[in-house]
Amino acid sequence: MEVKSIFEGIENTDVLKMLKCFEARKMLFKKDRTIISNIINVKTVGIILSGTANIIRYDYNGNRSIIEKLEKNSVFGEVFSRVGSDISVIATSDCEVLFIDYEHIIKRCKKGCSYHSTLTDNVLKLLSQKIVDLNERLEILSKRTIRDKLLSYFEFLASESPRRSFYLPFTYTDLADYLSVDRSAMMREIKNLKEEGFIKTNGKHITLISY
Repeated sequence: MEVKSIFEGIENTDVLKMLKCFEARKMLFKKDRTIISNIINVKTVGIILSGTANIIRYDYNGNRSIIEKLEKNSVFGEVFSRVGSDISVIATSDCEVLFIDYEHIIKRCKKGCSYHSTLTDNVLKLLSQKIVDLNERLEILSKRTIRDKLLSYFEFLASESPRRSFYLPFTYTDLADYLSVDRSAMMREIKNLKEEGFIKTNGKHITLISY
């Protein structure tokens, strides 16, 4: 069963009690501001309450890769991001983020609250889902050509729509960073895919015709 939120299955009144007990903190971030600069060294779980953000990694040459797009209810933190160092979370719109120290989630609840067990279970399920998502991304990145990477990613997005149409969750610049390819070369390949009848595009709206 897929979990959509870390608080799934917990009553709103219990969520409020939990946030007080956990000394949770809400913070606002403007677009393009850094939410966390080095996620590996932060013993905190973050939850996106509103807005969007990207998890970004820079290599030794300064090249940027987008690891994951975060939307409402997305969870991030060291426990979810064991994919290397120099990983940051950057707001891609104005964001409201809830922070909970990780030790509050994993330590045994003195009151034996049932909702604490539910929260811990949700965290484990979200971690499992992120492993699946990471494997899917690795499958896409393993493709040898830009065309194959694009078609593999488009197929992944189209599989969630009966009409095989979808909106890109990224700008084209960010999509190039997500696929770890040159943007100009990627845009040429998208043009070729359109001309050859593989896809139709209208801005960021794409329909996968054949693959």
